[in-house]
Amino acid sequence: MAFVGVFLDRDGTLNEDPGYLGDPEKVTLFPETGKALYKLKTKLNAKLIVISNQSGLVRGLLKTADVEAVNIRINELLRDDRVTIDAFYYCPYHPDYNTPEECECRKPSPKLVYEAANKFKIDLNSSFFIGDSVADIHCGMNAGLKTILVKTGYGLESISLLKKENNFPTFVANNLMDACNFILNDFNGDKKFVAS
Repeated sequence: MAFVGVFLDRDGTLNEDPGYLGDPEKVTLFPETGKALYKLKTKLNAKLIVISNQSGLVRGLLKTADVEAVNIRINELLRDDRVTIDAFYYCPYHPDYNTPEECECRKPSPKLVYEAANKFKIDLNSSFFIGDSVADIHCGMNAGLKTILVKTGYGLESISLLKKENNFPTFVANNLMDACNFILNDFNGDKKFVAS
C-alpha cells in the first residue's frame, strides 16, 4: 500500500520563525498546527514529513543537538492534539560554505523528499508540499508534488516573488488549517487512499 505524503517546511509553516531556532523553549506552534495535522493523519492516514534547510549549522549558529531538540519539542507540543510528525529531514549546508555536491540536499532540491518517499512508501503523485518560501514551492514542484504556499512566515513575500517568476503554487492558503482543508477537499471522491 502506498501512502499519501504531506511534506512540510518547519519554521514559518508549523511554528513561528524567530530565525535560526535552536532553543526548544522558544518553539511556538501556530494555533492551528496540531489540529490541522491531526485531520490529515486521521482522515488520510498521511505520512507527515518535515523537510527543512538548517544552514545555521554550517554558519556555526546552531549545533545538531539544537536542531534535534527543537524537532523533539515540536512533537511534544503536537501530542496535545494526538498527532506527531513521522520524520524530520534537514539539510545543514549552504552554497556560501559548502560544495554543490554537499548542497544537493538543500531545498529547492527534491533529494530529501525522494529519500523520505522511498523510506515511507509514499506515492508522490498523490502527495503535497506545504511551505512559506519560494524554495519550498520549487522543491515541491521539482518532486512532482502539488504545492501549497501558506501566508504565515515568509509567505506574503514569497507570493510576490513567485508571481514575478510566473510560477504559481497549486494553492495559496492563509494558514496550515486552510492548507489541510484544501488537501482534504482535493481527495474527496478519490478512493485509492483510505485511512486504516
